[in-house]
Amino acid sequence: MPDKNKIGYRPTWVEVNLKNLEHNFKIIKRRLRPETKILVTVKADAYGHGLIPVSKRLVANGVNFLGVASIDEGIKLRAAGIKIPVLILGLILKKDIIPLFTYNLTPTVCDFEFAFALNHKAAKLNKPISLHIKVDTGMGRIGVLYDGAFNLTEKIHNLKFIKIDGIFTHFPLADTNRKFTISQIKLFNKLVIDLLKRGIDIPLIHAANSIGLIDYKDSHFTLVRPGLVIYGLHPKQGLKINLKPVLSLKTRVIFIKQVPAGYGVSYGHAYITKRRTRIATLPIGYGDGYPRNLSNLAQVLIGKNKMHISGRICMDQIMVDVGRLKLKIGDEVVLIGKQGAQEITVEELARLSKTIPYEIVCGLSNRISRIYIS
Repeated sequence: MPDKNKIGYRPTWVEVNLKNLEHNFKIIKRRLRPETKILVTVKADAYGHGLIPVSKRLVANGVNFLGVASIDEGIKLRAAGIKIPVLILGLILKKDIIPLFTYNLTPTVCDFEFAFALNHKAAKLNKPISLHIKVDTGMGRIGVLYDGAFNLTEKIHNLKFIKIDGIFTHFPLADTNRKFTISQIKLFNKLVIDLLKRGIDIPLIHAANSIGLIDYKDSHFTLVRPGLVIYGLHPKQGLKINLKPVLSLKTRVIFIKQVPAGYGVSYGHAYITKRRTRIATLPIGYGDGYPRNLSNLAQVLIGKNKMHISGRICMDQIMVDVGRLKLKIGDEVVLIGKQGAQEITVEELARLSKTIPYEIVCGLSNRISRIYIS
C-alpha cells in the first residue's frame, strides 16, 4: 500500500497504471494507417486519471496532439513543460483570447465573429494563429450547422492572420445508430472534398471518437480523437479490442463490529441484517465521487471475495456485511480493479448506476490521491 506521504492519513486511493495506458495507446495506433495522427482527449483531468502524468506518458509515446476543454487546462499542460499542439475542444469568449497567443493554444471556432476577433488580435501582435473549425453534422451541440460550414470556412480562410489547421465533427449515435453515423461521415467527407475543389486544403480532418476509431474505419480521415479507450474503458459492449484498464480504486477496512439479526445499517435502515453478522466500514463515500445510487447494489472485493455494499452509501463511509469472512482492520478493499481472480470494472458500476463509464471515472474527486504505477 502507498504510505501516508503519498495518500495522506485516509487510506483511500486511486492507482493509475501508466504501462496499461501505454499499451492501450499502442493498440489504437496499430489500428490506424501509419500517416493518421492521434489526438488524445485529456480533458476533465484526463477523465479523472490525472492530466499531467497521463499527458506526459502519452507525449513520451509519440501522441501528436492533446485535446482539452478549456484554456485553463491548456495552460496547465504548458506549465508542465508539454510543448506539442493542444486543441481546446470547447468554445472561448472573445475577451479571453490573449492566452491563446501567450501559451500557443489552438482554439475551436464555430462562427465568423470569433474568427475575425482572432485575426484582429493576431494582426496587432503580428503573430498568425491556427484554429480548427467545428461542424455540426447532427450532434446539436457546438459547431456551425453543416449547411453553413462551407461558406464559413471559405470566409475564415481569407483572413490574413488565420491558418485553418483542422476541421472536425462529432458523432452522437455511433454506439446505437450505424446508419445515421455513416450518413454523418458521408456529409463531412463531401464538405472536405468541396473545400478541396475550392483550393482550401485543410491538413487535419477528424471525426472519429473512440467508437468511430474502432467501428467506423471511414471516419479516420487524417486524425482520430480517442478518449475512453485510451483509459482501457469500453464505450460500448462487445467491442473487439484488447484494452487494459488504467484506473483502480482502493481503500482499507477501517472498522469492524458484530451486530445482531434484524439490525439496521446506515441511513434509512435500507439494509437490515438477516442474521448475527459482522459489518465492516470503509473510509470512502459519495463525497469521494463514489455514486450513492450504488447503495445495496454494487460489490467490493475483500479477501478475494465479492461482497455487496450493505445499506446507503454515506458521504465518507460505506458499510459491508462481511458475515464470517476472516478479515482485520487495515485489509485492502478494491472498489474498481482486480483482487486475486476477481474483478470489478468501471463498466459494471456504470450499468448498475444507470450511467456511462465516463461519469464514474470523471466523478472520482480530487480528495482521493492518485498513485502512478509506471
